[in-house]
Amino acid sequence: MFALYYKHATGVKDDVLSGLTVALALVPEAVAFAFVAGVHPLVGLYAAFMVGLITSLIGGRPGMISGATGSMAVVMVALVAQHGVEYLFATVVLTGILQIIFGTLKFGKFIRMVPYPVMLGFVNGLAIVIFLAQLPQFKTDGAWMQGGDLYLMLALVLGTMATMYILPKFTRAVPAGLVAIVGLSCVVVFSGLDTKTVGDIAHIGGDLPSFHIPDLPINFETLWVILPYAFVLAGVGLIESLLTMSVIDEMTHTRGQGNRVSIGQGTANVVSGFFGSMGGCAMIGQSMINISSGGLRNLSGIAASLFLLSFILFANELIEMIPVAVLVGIMFMVVIGTFEWGSFNLINKIPREDLFVGILVTTVTVFTDLATAVIIGVIATALMFAWKQAKHIHAVVTLENETKVYTVYGPLFFASIHRFNQLFDIQKDPHHIIIDFAQSRVADHSAIEAIDGLAEKYSEAGKNLQIRHLSKECRQLLKTAGDLVEVNIQEDPNYHVADDRLAK
Repeated sequence: MFALYYKHATGVKDDVLSGLTVALALVPEAVAFAFVAGVHPLVGLYAAFMVGLITSLIGGRPGMISGATGSMAVVMVALVAQHGVEYLFATVVLTGILQIIFGTLKFGKFIRMVPYPVMLGFVNGLAIVIFLAQLPQFKTDGAWMQGGDLYLMLALVLGTMATMYILPKFTRAVPAGLVAIVGLSCVVVFSGLDTKTVGDIAHIGGDLPSFHIPDLPINFETLWVILPYAFVLAGVGLIESLLTMSVIDEMTHTRGQGNRVSIGQGTANVVSGFFGSMGGCAMIGQSMINISSGGLRNLSGIAASLFLLSFILFANELIEMIPVAVLVGIMFMVVIGTFEWGSFNLINKIPREDLFVGILVTTVTVFTDLATAVIIGVIATALMFAWKQAKHIHAVVTLENETKVYTVYGPLFFASIHRFNQLFDIQKDPHHIIIDFAQSRVADHSAIEAIDGLAEKYSEAGKNLQIRHLSKECRQLLKTAGDLVEVNIQEDPNYHVADDRLAK
């Protein structure tokens, strides 16, 4: 009994302290993403508080941290610039509604279809993006730091990284990130060192977020303005959230609930839009900080959100004293922990196609956005899979008296049609030909057309063609070759063909 109580108390302590660490690291991130979107810093901070709290309360992935993100901010900037912040709030509400619909229809399971090379590229790409996002902190007034300012900044960054690397080897009673923030902040403050602080980026003090209905005309014209942005934001947010969920699943050897995550993210965005914030989604960097600090339960996300709110309301002056370099050091450690360094060892061990997809997704993530990268990666993987499957089709030729029999092996679909047609020698074949599909599978309308076309060529050559072992659906779709099919109720296969005409 006492062991159970101790374990529970230890878990609560880990979650609360991890939440505090995450909340401190959230401040500059939320402010930076608000600047990217072209809105006031408090709009980003409110988003980090509300999205983080609501998703932790009703979301399906313990330990995952959500808030304002750069991937969604880059989509918002054009909307804010052209139409103003009120349109952004309405778009965030519609984004949330679309995400709730996605989760209600139980589409979250489809994230399991994302291939591993795409996941690898996503993780590595985001690690690079997180790294690049820290570089502007090495600038003052638009110019790169030099001399003493740069050396002090680097010393604090390296000190933070060293603390986070060394301390866990001795104790995990307190998150190493929290020790680095408190310890190095005290060193800077009491030593009077002059370095960039959170307060130099923005003033984070404010009141509680208040309910606010977006002030804009309610008509179809407004809907057509915000709908495209809402679809893109919903897609970007869900992809990043569900992929982050998958990464945490792998790290913790547990399984999140994709549909609950979708509904939680959607609910959070609906509320955010009505309380004057920019909404958001899962944050892989902050989630990695949380997991590595021991925050494995929903309580860590709740604690992070409440700590962040307390910073905004009561402790903004203390938080503004934290050196930016310390937070940069924490994020650099996140980069090191997030990047799949083992992927370099796979270069000569995995198929070239998988290696290409991983590099492609990483590159597209860095230069465009996450949703585009994942979609391109999935499409590239599917096309390469189709190309490889197309090579598997072949035929074994036998003679039955004066009849030549082609027994076809492998799937017949759009990508294998060219190779299929090359299997037959229409001019040199005898008068009687049999094509046997018992070991093949006709997959789509393109395959049906290929069979019809082949039958027509044999007919024009004046030769007798017979086709065996086609499914009932295939026979329905054939035009030219329909009368050439030998029907065997016991032996003919039964499977579905991808063709719109069967759905009428």
